[in-house]
Amino acid sequence: MDIECFSDVDLIKCGVYAYADSPAFEILLFAWSFDGGETQIIDLAQGEKLPAEVEEAIFDVSVTKTAYNANFERTCLSKHFGRYIPPESWHCSAVQAAMLALPRSLEDVGRVLGLDEQKMKEGKELIRYFCVPCKPTKANGGRTRNLPCHAPEKWELFKTYCKRDVDVEKSIRRKLHNFPIPESEMELYRLDQRINDRGVLVDMGLVEQAIACERLHKEVVTKRAYELTGLENPNSVAQLKGWLGDKGMEAESLSKKAVADMIAETDGEVEELLRLRLLMAKTSVKKYEAMERSVCSDGRVHGLLQFYGANRTGRFAGRLVQIQNLPQNHIPDLELARELVKQGRFEDIELLYDSTPNVLSELIRTAFIPKPGCRFVVADFSAIEARVLAWLSGEQWRLDVFTSHGKIYEASASSMFHVPMEEITKTSPLRQKGKLAELGLGFGGAAGALISMGALDMGLTEDELPPLVAAWRKANPHITQFWWDVDAAAIKAVREKQKTKVGRIIFEYKSGILFITLPSGRKLSYVKPRMAVNRFGRDGLTYEGISENKKWSRIETYGPKLVENIVQGTARDLLAEAMLRVEEMGYPIVMHCHDEIIAEVPEGIGSVDEMCEIMAVQPEWAEGLPLRADGYSCSFYQKQ
Repeated sequence: MDIECFSDVDLIKCGVYAYADSPAFEILLFAWSFDGGETQIIDLAQGEKLPAEVEEAIFDVSVTKTAYNANFERTCLSKHFGRYIPPESWHCSAVQAAMLALPRSLEDVGRVLGLDEQKMKEGKELIRYFCVPCKPTKANGGRTRNLPCHAPEKWELFKTYCKRDVDVEKSIRRKLHNFPIPESEMELYRLDQRINDRGVLVDMGLVEQAIACERLHKEVVTKRAYELTGLENPNSVAQLKGWLGDKGMEAESLSKKAVADMIAETDGEVEELLRLRLLMAKTSVKKYEAMERSVCSDGRVHGLLQFYGANRTGRFAGRLVQIQNLPQNHIPDLELARELVKQGRFEDIELLYDSTPNVLSELIRTAFIPKPGCRFVVADFSAIEARVLAWLSGEQWRLDVFTSHGKIYEASASSMFHVPMEEITKTSPLRQKGKLAELGLGFGGAAGALISMGALDMGLTEDELPPLVAAWRKANPHITQFWWDVDAAAIKAVREKQKTKVGRIIFEYKSGILFITLPSGRKLSYVKPRMAVNRFGRDGLTYEGISENKKWSRIETYGPKLVENIVQGTARDLLAEAMLRVEEMGYPIVMHCHDEIIAEVPEGIGSVDEMCEIMAVQPEWAEGLPLRADGYSCSFYQKQ
């Protein structure tokens, strides 16, 4: 099926739940096909009614409903009928495409698959015309919405467009028929849909006051910058560089790091201006604004997570508020800061804290709150990627660390520098080097990776970095070997069209795709793999996919990068199974982020320890993998 709707809420910025929650929302067109038969359409906007058999099928759990991005159709139809439609009998073709590492958009996947039926290019203009409010003008009689009667020919074309989408979706289903979504992933998809349907409560009092505080603070800071510089626009990089030049300071860059470095070398007006620059550039308000836009009439934000959003690994992606990259909180009196903002006591915030933007930034997490009578129970896997990498590569000393004290940074430094572990304290420079190496070198990283992790800011010199890389690799010979065994196995599978295996990982070329089977049995997909000369001038593996510029193109890869995908994919599978267990044991999940689960649990029910134990259960396929979860409970979301 495919539907076209009208709403005065921006679908892209606010998400489908807020879009359908608007009083102005309505479904205009409904196109469908039963069992691959002829596509039909009903014009709801002009008074036609859905046939009884279609309406019955929507609510009949024995009938499979399929759509591209099915969450849209299901959510909109729930609103249309005023009755919740659960996800149990719904199938999403976009998820099926994503599992094969194909694009998520209907238009792009149709093009990549070379379908005979393609999405109509006129669609975007027609959607703009009929599906969103229009600007009132003298020419259109001051109306704020275009109806079918205002452009009958366009409307007929719009109906053709809606039917075409169903035809394209049917073609995709036929094309991907041999690659069904496994039932284990369908079970997880249904859980994902229920979590998004459940949503999470937002403290709108805090959100609104935080936005007001940030705007007021910015006005004060900008006004002082005007007074200090006399510039027309003290936010302009070019104007600021000119002003600094007049003061005898040449600035190549005004990035956060460059400005911070310059502050250390200046004083007086120049120092004050540079500090103001940092304050003007820091924006704490975007995520609060996203919450304000996305919140529904029930006070909750829904649709924060995208199932299979990272199609290289199968990890979930953040949407709307982007909970995957929320700032951490470090201020000790979080509750006090929170109350001051909620009460609008902005002068007290200025008085008590070094930086108002920093306070607002650290309070973003705390805008998510449990409903009355509940608390959040938060638990996350400890060092999950490091554990998975050690397990897959057979690096036994690391597994021993994780089955005992778990202090991997200290143990890594001890192994690299041949120093007894008890001599490496929390503040030891060797521990810092061990931590840096652990975070930067597990997937083939070298000196450049350490620099991007902040090695030079920690006081290390560039000359110290290559020996650090060499020491880590020498201390982890099985991991280093695993990179190149994976590289060789993937190349052999592509060149010789032969199934190969490295430890628990299987490589297979089939139907123009390189499949990498993870220990869980789930497959990672690399479309149209072939050998080509890479940027190092050597023969290397390439495949087609969505590159960093969001375009479909040919991408280079090699052993360590494939290992990163394998490790992250396996960590995702561990989280996925933990989520199913946690939900089943009565801990309703409202969010999850990377390797962390946030459940909204009634007071007096369950415990942090129990949820951590449920998470740390070892799946049958992960024998020998030491898992551990740590957690806490809180009255608003925070990072402990």
